[in-house]
Amino acid sequence: MGKVTGFLEIDRQTAKYQPASDRIRHFREFTLPISDDEVGKQAARCMDCGIPFCHGPTGCPVNNQIPDWNDLVYSGDWETAIRNLHSTNNFPEFTGRICPAPCEEACTLNLEDVPVAIKTVEQALADKAYRLGLVQPQPPETITGKRVAVIGSGPAGMAAAQQLGRAGHEVDVFERESRPGGLLRYGIPDFKMEKHWIDRRVEQMSGEGVTFHCGVEIGKDKQLDELLALYDAVLYCGGAETPRDAGIPTNDLTGIHDAMPYLVQQNRRVGGESLQSVLWEAPEIWAGGKHVVVVGGGDTASDCVGTAFRQGAVKVTQLDIRPMPPQLEDKMTTWPYWATKMRVSSSQAEGAVREFQIATLEFVGEDGVLTGVKCAEVDQQRRPVAGTEFIIRADLAFIAIGFSGPDYNGLLSGAGDTLERAVDRRGNVSIKANDRDYATSIDRLFVAGDVRRGQSLVVWAIREGRQAAHAIDLSLMGKTTLPR
Repeated sequence: MGKVTGFLEIDRQTAKYQPASDRIRHFREFTLPISDDEVGKQAARCMDCGIPFCHGPTGCPVNNQIPDWNDLVYSGDWETAIRNLHSTNNFPEFTGRICPAPCEEACTLNLEDVPVAIKTVEQALADKAYRLGLVQPQPPETITGKRVAVIGSGPAGMAAAQQLGRAGHEVDVFERESRPGGLLRYGIPDFKMEKHWIDRRVEQMSGEGVTFHCGVEIGKDKQLDELLALYDAVLYCGGAETPRDAGIPTNDLTGIHDAMPYLVQQNRRVGGESLQSVLWEAPEIWAGGKHVVVVGGGDTASDCVGTAFRQGAVKVTQLDIRPMPPQLEDKMTTWPYWATKMRVSSSQAEGAVREFQIATLEFVGEDGVLTGVKCAEVDQQRRPVAGTEFIIRADLAFIAIGFSGPDYNGLLSGAGDTLERAVDRRGNVSIKANDRDYATSIDRLFVAGDVRRGQSLVVWAIREGRQAAHAIDLSLMGKTTLPR
């Protein structure tokens, strides 16, 4: 694949960023795209490695045929390349921007720490397809007469809706917020992915016959029973939205917030919407001129860091209870799997102070207002070490330690005891549905995405949506041509 000796002749290059001093002044994307010629060179580095671990199961959850479209990009056949990419991934412009690229971790060249720049090529290919006018509605040739309702318009719901619409079914997508996209729109900061990419896909899907109903909350404005009576199948893609309980004392002080209300508010602010969302209600949160502490070491925590800097925070400190990981992993024991190693996100590189192996003991304040975060060092069992306590100044604190499952105040609270629930090993509450037929204990109700498997990556949500669409089409028609 690619150029036979490309990986020997061409150095790895990825898209560069605007300087941190410039990009923190705005909320737009700051990646500087590389030229088409350089994209072709990077695609040429894809080697004929025999077993391409990059496209599954250890690499890409949607099983992108990465060597194939790398070879097509190297050959300059952009049209065939995007057709190949779209055959496995409905929204490569999303994943090319916000997926952490487990495919690159699984690349054979990563044994030498110089994997093919798969994510860079994917984003460039997706963006090039738009410029060439290759992303157009693909309405079905025949109509089946079957109706499917999709609850939730995040990546799982959108992927399923597009697949089912192209199979000829009448698809209605119900979204409780004012615009489609789910956490793609309201959780991912605009500096990581601008929302016009979602709008363009919604426009394409509308041209394919998919209808979006925004501002409709199932369980409140409409009941699940109504949908089951009106539609031949209902797919629930509600996401995992309940913040994990941090168990930190004195969290009722003014200035302490879960991460999502903060991120959602800023995205709504950029989008010109009112700050209050349907699910995440909170007073206006603003980090300008404040000392900010973010509890958590994952992507959501990093998004809070970048948002706080753009709002003008004086200082941002990120607390991680885990020990500082090694700079490089042991390839012989981790490859081709995702490795634990020191990673620095673009937001962290903008000036965050990172504290590792630190426990958050409690929030402290005066007159009901947050003034600091009491911390301590922890041992290898993550137990606080006596005598190591200290206080970090904080005017604003965000808890970003993940999600424990879906919101049970709406649709699920009224679904009755027949909707069986289970708790997985991570504590995420999920509906009992497997990854083959995606069916729940309620007849004709299917479920996919984070609500089924727990908090995960956007690429996993797309995979779940596509596979659920396959299962629903098979259930409705007795056969299907939709890929799993």
